[in-house]
Amino acid sequence: MSKASDLEKRLINFSVDVLTLTKSIANNPDCRHLVAQVKRSASSPALNYGEAQSGESPNDFIHKLGVVVKELRETHNALRILAGLGRISPDNAVVSECNELIAIFVASVKTAQRNRDQK
Repeated sequence: MSKASDLEKRLINFSVDVLTLTKSIANNPDCRHLVAQVKRSASSPALNYGEAQSGESPNDFIHKLGVVVKELRETHNALRILAGLGRISPDNAVVSECNELIAIFVASVKTAQRNRDQK
């Protein structure tokens, strides 16, 4: 498996894990809007990463990777809010995976920018 397909698989699994995690709290009226938002932001990185792989230019690729980072950060903050409300554990594996994915994609953006600038 290539590194790109490994990352895509991790992003897909992350999306599934967040959707599964939020099923149990989706009907709580205090959290309904946040759960709906986290479902969107958690599924977006996998979709945008797929688009990035077909980027029309290095700038397009970098932009789409940046969107992945933004959506992961949004998801991370939403998960932290849910943890603060006691709806999920702050030590949940999904929160840790989100942190790892953010670090990976921040580094990927920097690498892509460096590669673009060296040409």
